[in-house]
Amino acid sequence: MKVLTYIVGLTGGIGSGKTTVARFFNELGVPIYIADDEAQKLMTESPLLKRELIALFGPKVYDNGQLNKVLISEPIFSNKATLKAMNNIVHPVVALHFNKWLNLQETPYVIKEAAIFFENGSYKSLDAIITVVAPEEFRIKRVMSRDLKPLKQIKAIMDNQWSDEKKIKTIEKVYTELSDPKHPVSLAMERQKTVKEVRIIEGLPPLNEGVNKNEIAGKNEF
Repeated sequence: MKVLTYIVGLTGGIGSGKTTVARFFNELGVPIYIADDEAQKLMTESPLLKRELIALFGPKVYDNGQLNKVLISEPIFSNKATLKAMNNIVHPVVALHFNKWLNLQETPYVIKEAAIFFENGSYKSLDAIITVVAPEEFRIKRVMSRDLKPLKQIKAIMDNQWSDEKKIKTIEKVYTELSDPKHPVSLAMERQKTVKEVRIIEGLPPLNEGVNKNEIAGKNEF
């Protein structure tokens, strides 16, 4: 009989550093599901998604079999109705893919990393959630350097994501519960010996004592 695996969501706005945090968990043996990466793969490989996206954006949405990101970027970030339509096509397929992946895991908990748990309401399906926050000016500078995106596009993406303040207010109750050492996700983390990682996330109370926070933070610049 398969042991119950808890799902810990990891989120944050564009450029906040959530992928860096995900890599830290992964280094400690925690399975990581990067929803955005898997969505990109599925949009190229899934015949169902390809048909639906061609119907939404037209045949030029694929160029030599690859998703034309330049073509879709302007309409989805300048038109919320188009963004919603694309998400309604992609998200159910990604959710099904995640569930199949989850059934193959045998660890006490996994990390599911995604940018918009709150915006689409999918945070309600998680057992706990970690939010990575960073100053907006830092995030903009980082994304411009990393992705070579223009400022206008970065701002448009941010406008479609909840603010850090709104996210933290929504999960304040989760933070309180997760600080309890008897919380099931806390116990799962203890069993996997990776409880200390959550201390690097701003706003999350420590789950145990005696951890050198400076040592942990020194391994992660985000």
